[in-house]
Amino acid sequence: MAKHKLRVMMLGGLNEIGKNLAVLEYGDDIIIVDCGIAFPDEDMLGIDLVIPDITYLEKNADKIRGILLTHGHEDHIGAIPYVLRSINPPIYGTRLTLGILESKLAEHKLTDKTKLITVEAGNIVNAGVFKCEFIRVNHSIADACAIAIRTPVGTVLHTGDFKLDVSPIDGSMMDLTRLGEYGNEGVLLMMCESTNVERPGFTASERTVANSFSQIFMSNPHKRIIIATFSSNVHRVQQIINTSYKFGRKVAITGRSMINIVGAAVRLGYMTVPPNVLIDINEINKYPQEMITIVTTGSQGEPMSALYRMAFSDHSQVELTPNDLVVLSSHAIPGNEVLVGRITNEMYKRGVDVYHEHQAVHVSGHACQEELKLMHNLVRPKFFMPIHGEYRHLMQHKELAESLGMDPQNIFVNGIGEVLELDGETCKRAGTVPSGRVLIDGYGVGDVGNIVLRDRRHLAQDGLIVIVATVDPDLCQVVSGPDVISRGFVYVREAEELMEEVRVIAAEVLDDALESGVTEWNQMKAGIKDNLTKFLFQKTKRKPMILPVIMNV
Repeated sequence: MAKHKLRVMMLGGLNEIGKNLAVLEYGDDIIIVDCGIAFPDEDMLGIDLVIPDITYLEKNADKIRGILLTHGHEDHIGAIPYVLRSINPPIYGTRLTLGILESKLAEHKLTDKTKLITVEAGNIVNAGVFKCEFIRVNHSIADACAIAIRTPVGTVLHTGDFKLDVSPIDGSMMDLTRLGEYGNEGVLLMMCESTNVERPGFTASERTVANSFSQIFMSNPHKRIIIATFSSNVHRVQQIINTSYKFGRKVAITGRSMINIVGAAVRLGYMTVPPNVLIDINEINKYPQEMITIVTTGSQGEPMSALYRMAFSDHSQVELTPNDLVVLSSHAIPGNEVLVGRITNEMYKRGVDVYHEHQAVHVSGHACQEELKLMHNLVRPKFFMPIHGEYRHLMQHKELAESLGMDPQNIFVNGIGEVLELDGETCKRAGTVPSGRVLIDGYGVGDVGNIVLRDRRHLAQDGLIVIVATVDPDLCQVVSGPDVISRGFVYVREAEELMEEVRVIAAEVLDDALESGVTEWNQMKAGIKDNLTKFLFQKTKRKPMILPVIMNV
């Protein structure tokens, strides 16, 4: 009999896209699978990234035996530089995954403080009581793995992100045999991704994109071709380079993450570049435009990306013209549709030809329904928890598992922070641990919370009025002011009468307070805010943020 129960929880990646982080705990041992970021929602004004709340891991830092990475996408490794500020376990991953991570750690000056351990598919990592085997899968990035975790109560399989590609670019197909062997041995719990569960059939092979690229290059021999894709999709970039070489073009790469990841992939042997094909982005004007292919970031319309800067004439080397063809080799991530639409519209305004997702220039890296069924039938878990998806994805994955004959009582659609306890025979929910999201703004980690976001939304929607006055509490009189400063509320020169009424009301509040013997700043400020809020809403139906500043002589 096991001494303890296995506790399994997700601190991210449930009811959301991204921020993936799984935790397995048994007695005094904890392992973490993946540690990723999510992109901010539109109402998170000024926020750069969102990472998981790791309060529970910080409290149990001495138990953590390692972070195991399934692959090198941002939503699986992007939070690591921020998490390492409070915990510092060894990190296990395949060569490309750690190669991409090393660039991130170097930016944060964490390279010397972090223990990175390279593994290959088939390797087993001993992490406390856990024995973890990395199993090769196909995805839109090389070196992706599922992880089978042997625990004292049974085996847990974490699929990571995967699809079945029977003709992969690197020639290494998903290890169906090993997954089937685990299924024959018996898997206690499977945690399986759900991103594409709404799509029937199989996901197309990455090789099909090469045919689309060839058709595009053949049909546009006189145009400069600019292709935007995910920087981590090294197989896609490899095909762009191969097709460019085939049509006698030079390839320039732009975008910091694209340069870093392609550099790592070439250095580690995951990409091969024909001689004299790659050129520096600064050299593109030395060649005729029809001889140039540019590979760039920005397929999701990110405002800081290279393609965005090209579209809005802010890129130092590339100016888009009607002689350009831009290919968006990606699907819009849920929530990014508006950003992609904005950048596409801007390029059309400039007379640029744009190919996008409706024109077969992208295939997904995630399993569709038939591949998910294959995984379920290979592994045949006793218990199942769908992960990596919004709530509708998780529920549809539950229904898919039920359609394959799985007992609904053995399927757990959880929320982040919710704990599953397993003893080898049973699985049940067992409370929650602290969880949520931590917002990254510049170098600040978690210093922008709900209150600050509320203030930013308030400022963005209704603007700000500052009332400045100097008071002599001994003489009980206003010495100077009140002066009124308006930002984002009304244009002062066209609303002088309104601003004068605001000034008069503020002066009356101060005079009344001083005559009554009130010299407490907070009471004066509260009086100004209350009176002006009522007045301005009555006049304008708006509620600007009102900030009284009262100074003592």
